[in-house]
Amino acid sequence: MNKTICLVAAAFIILASGCNEQKFIKDPDGTEHKIISNSNGKKAVAGDFMETNMFAKYKDSLLYSSVDASAPQFIPYDTVQLPPYFREIHEGDSLVIRQSTDSLIKAGQAAPFMKKGEYIYRTFKIVKLYPSKEAADSAAKPFEAAAKIYNKKKTDEQIEKVISSNDSLVKADDKIISDYMAKNNLKGTKTKWGTYVVIDSAGTGPMIGNNDVAVVNYTGRTFEDSTFDSNINPKFGHPEPLYVDMSQYRVIPGWIDGLKLMQKGSVGKIIVPSYLAYGAGGRPPKIAPNSNLVFDIKVTDVVDQEAYQKEQEKEQQQMMQQRQMMEQMQRQMQQQQQQQQQKGK
Repeated sequence: MNKTICLVAAAFIILASGCNEQKFIKDPDGTEHKIISNSNGKKAVAGDFMETNMFAKYKDSLLYSSVDASAPQFIPYDTVQLPPYFREIHEGDSLVIRQSTDSLIKAGQAAPFMKKGEYIYRTFKIVKLYPSKEAADSAAKPFEAAAKIYNKKKTDEQIEKVISSNDSLVKADDKIISDYMAKNNLKGTKTKWGTYVVIDSAGTGPMIGNNDVAVVNYTGRTFEDSTFDSNINPKFGHPEPLYVDMSQYRVIPGWIDGLKLMQKGSVGKIIVPSYLAYGAGGRPPKIAPNSNLVFDIKVTDVVDQEAYQKEQEKEQQQMMQQRQMMEQMQRQMQQQQQQQQQKGK
């Protein structure tokens, strides 16, 4: 990554102890850095991977801690892509970056609470060096589960904050949904967050849990009955089951909220209020701002995380094979064109 990308990624950074004990060196782009060195640490060499803990601090406030999030970053040590000051980095070193809030304000990148004349301190702590990607991947694996739990919890808290601070919107959406259900003779169960689940055909087994992965066929519609997406209608170009990992928010929150009231084999509807769907921004041109949505759902299967990972690996292998086939076809076409050009001379 180039220096600009590195500084943007530093939103994830660790505050090293003693960051005021050495002088900062000013860089050409106006940012400043210094390295708090560990003289006993092994020097990084090409091919290494750096396990990096990251924190960010503004005044006396800790903005981010990768330790709290159980989410260290594993970064390839590449002196061509990384900023020059990484060339002398050692295991145990801390790279501290100081950036003026004035520059962030000028670029329109400052958070609302930031004032002029202050600094953001961002630090990379090089915890450990690994000799290969395989070794780094092995070290990263234990952090994945903890990081997922942390991120899910933080997102849940943010959603509940949005709900509690937007009482009028929550009530307005609930009225619209209630009227829609009455008009269409639908009866369902309302979740704590305000999603409604209508069961047309019950499934079997336990309700879908927080660590399950639901395999779903779906069609999404607006309340005006305009279909905007589906994985069972070939028109939309992705006719394959959707895997919904309940431990992450890779779909709209209303899905995670509603699927908890369904089982393997359940057929029904999830009716999602706007604040658990695409919110005030909508998804133009198909979904207007503040739209409540209805999804026809069939849960074809419920699998565990291990089975899900195997399916993911299988899909990745298939994609790689398809890409290799396409590249081979392109090479063959290029060779044929070259042969035809040579014959024509």
